[in-house]
Amino acid sequence: MLGRIMAFAALFAAGCGAAAAVDIGGKYEVRGTNLDGSRYSGSATITVTSSTTCEIVWKVGTSSSGICMRNGIAFAAGYVMGKDVGLVIYEIKSDGTLDGRWTIAGRNGVGTELLIPTK
Repeated sequence: MLGRIMAFAALFAAGCGAAAAVDIGGKYEVRGTNLDGSRYSGSATITVTSSTTCEIVWKVGTSSSGICMRNGIAFAAGYVMGKDVGLVIYEIKSDGTLDGRWTIAGRNGVGTELLIPTK
């Protein structure tokens, strides 16, 4: 049993290695869907501020900014847009693309967002 756990842990770590090596700082093309399913697009810029934290600015018709944090292949950002507070959680793909799901406090539903590196 311990051998199986160790083998699984090794495989998981190997799969995470490529995405963990991806530098997330830079400019991105944004493609997403709103809570109602309508589409939006724009740009985003991520500025790395430490080995695990960063700042993010989106320009998708309106501008919003937030703080972000990386943990292996997981990448999360909290943001404020007007009076709304939101959260987005991305998976960092090996090609540098960030594949995310987001929501806004007090609202039903989940939106999607894909950040595609343009650097």
